Amino acid sequence: MFEKKIGVDLGTVNVMVYLQGQGIVLQEPSVVALSLRDNRIVALGQEALSMLGRTPDSIEVLRPMREGVIADYMVTEAMLRYFISGIVGRLRLFKPEMMIAVPVGVTSVESRAVHDAAIQAGAKVAHLIPEPMAAALGASLPTETATGNMVVDLGGGVSEAAIISLNEIVVSGAIRVAGTKLDDSISTYLRRKYNLLIGDRTAEEIKHQIGSALPLEEELSLEVRGRDQVAGLPRIIAVRSHEITEAMAEPLAQIAAMVKGVLERTPPELAADIIDRGIVLTGGSSLLRNMDRYLAQATGVPCHVADNAIACVALGTGKALENFHLYKRILPEM
Repeated sequence: MFEKKIGVDLGTVNVMVYLQGQGIVLQEPSVVALSLRDNRIVALGQEALSMLGRTPDSIEVLRPMREGVIADYMVTEAMLRYFISGIVGRLRLFKPEMMIAVPVGVTSVESRAVHDAAIQAGAKVAHLIPEPMAAALGASLPTETATGNMVVDLGGGVSEAAIISLNEIVVSGAIRVAGTKLDDSISTYLRRKYNLLIGDRTAEEIKHQIGSALPLEEELSLEVRGRDQVAGLPRIIAVRSHEITEAMAEPLAQIAAMVKGVLERTPPELAADIIDRGIVLTGGSSLLRNMDRYLAQATGVPCHVADNAIACVALGTGKALENFHLYKRILPEM
């Protein structure tokens, strides 16, 4: 009765936390600022993100999650502990029960690292759930029925697709190409075409403001500030939306190929269901302009973006905790 149940979407770009009875209670960037002098955490979340690319040599700003898995165990544990403390309080008599989403197909070592980090951060027990399953639950798909449901979760570090029937994943695929790779492709494009160096946050801002998976009917443009690679001085250029579409073409094609690969391995009866129901897109990168149309053209299957797409995985972890008896058998044992 006193024990809190917490669902966590431990993403490459954002951490989202679901608290039973309250819904989403925390959404923070998964960014940590570290003092190199004494190895002390200076800032976390939004405060650390504001420091990205703006710090002296004595402070390093890093993302402890990379491509959906833990890249820095100690920093991830500290980040989790900080966020959990903010929700359940530092002096807690009853440790929370946690459900954490992990990419489909992660290795046992990567799964163990997430599980152990949660326990060290203060969880009494930690369960892991595949992200596509959590995304499908968060998008309110009828996963318990004997029909095919297809979900494509496009996050910051990993893109995943899965066919779900009878509360189990039948076919799945994942590729470590997602939102951050799209940002990298924009940075690379501007460096090669204009000799302009930009930071990660600027690349992400360009993607959000004028990025599109398909060419737009009405062209958008944006003034971009950076440093000239040749002169070494600050410089402003005007970038158009068709250039950003061109810059992102390769990683988008890789994502489409992964989705098609999952469809090709789908049993015929379930494939027929998916033609009728369509593909549901979740995750932050699904909000890129025309992403649904792009994947629909690539696969020949109707696609639509879920309501509250960014929060679907976190909401799904909460649903799995609340109905643990239904999903216990599909969760990997730790």
